Amino acid sequence: MRTIALEEHYATTKFLSGPGAWLASRPGIIEPISDLGGGRIAAMDEAGVDLAVLSLAAPGVEQLDGPEAVRLARNCNDELAAAVGRHPDRLAGFAAVPISAPEAAAEELERAVRQLGFPGAVINGHSKGRYLDDRYFEPVLERAAALKVPIYLHPTIPPAGVIESSYAGFAADVTFVLATVGWGWHINTATHVLRLILGGVFDRYPELQFIIGHMGEATSFMLPRFDATLTPELTGLRHPVSTYLRQNLHYTFANFNDEATYANLVAQVGVGRVCFSADYPFGSMRAARSFLDRLPLSPDDRALISHRNAERLLGL
Repeated sequence: MRTIALEEHYATTKFLSGPGAWLASRPGIIEPISDLGGGRIAAMDEAGVDLAVLSLAAPGVEQLDGPEAVRLARNCNDELAAAVGRHPDRLAGFAAVPISAPEAAAEELERAVRQLGFPGAVINGHSKGRYLDDRYFEPVLERAAALKVPIYLHPTIPPAGVIESSYAGFAADVTFVLATVGWGWHINTATHVLRLILGGVFDRYPELQFIIGHMGEATSFMLPRFDATLTPELTGLRHPVSTYLRQNLHYTFANFNDEATYANLVAQVGVGRVCFSADYPFGSMRAARSFLDRLPLSPDDRALISHRNAERLLGL
C-alpha cells in the first residue's frame, strides 16, 4: 500500500551553520538530515515509505530578522526543490517561509507553490514570541488560504521567558528536554493552535488547513474540555472549538507510535484527519511503518492514513 510521510526533516549546509547549529549536539542526526539523495531514499525503501514530504528542521528561519530570514528561506527552498527535481516520485517539500517579514513570506510562499511546485509550507512555531493569530502575520495566512495550501505547524523551543518561568530550576539537560521534546514544545504548539482558533483565523479563512504532528500535541485529549469552557458565547466564534479541530486541522503520527494515543485522536477527530509520518531522522521510519502496520484498521481506513488523506490534503 502506498505510504506518504508528512513530517520528515532536512537541513542545508547554510542552515546548519546558522540557526540549525544546535543539531550538531544530537548524535546521529547531521548525516541523515543533510542527505537529500541516495541515503534517504534507501532508508525510505527499507521502511516501505514511498513519498516523503520534507520540511526544514526546527527552529527553521522563524527566529531570524527579516532580511536574513528571507535569504535563508529562499536558499533552503531552492536546495529542496533541486532535490525534489532529482527524485520527483519520492520527495516533495513544504516551503520555509520567513514570517518575521510577512509580506516577503507571502511572496516566498507563492513562489514556492507556483514555481517550485511545493504543496504547502512549514512554520516552526512562534516568531520571537509572536504567534500566528497576531494580525502582523495576516499576509501569510491570507496567501496560504488563497493558494489553497496547508501549513504544517511544527514545534519550536518556547520563548525564553516561558522557559524561565515554567521549565527552569533543574539540571540544564533536564530543563532542555522538559521545555522541548519531553513536554514544552508540544504544549506550546497546542496553545498556538488554540490561539489561531480563538483569534478567529478560521472564521476569516474557513477553508484554511493546518497540520500538527505528535498525534495532535495533546489537543484531542483536551477537546471535550475546550467545548465545555471555551464556548461560542464566551469566545464570539461561529463554532465550538471542536469544530475547528475537526475541520481545519490534520494530524500526523510524528514519532508518537502509541496505540492508546492514536485511539484517542481518532475517536475525537475521525480517521479522515489523520496522516502517516515518522519524524525522520528524529524518529525511525521503520518503527513508524511497523506501528501503522500493527494498528487494527480496515483496509479503507489504512489507505486513508497511509496515503489518501495526504493526497487529498496536498493535491498529490
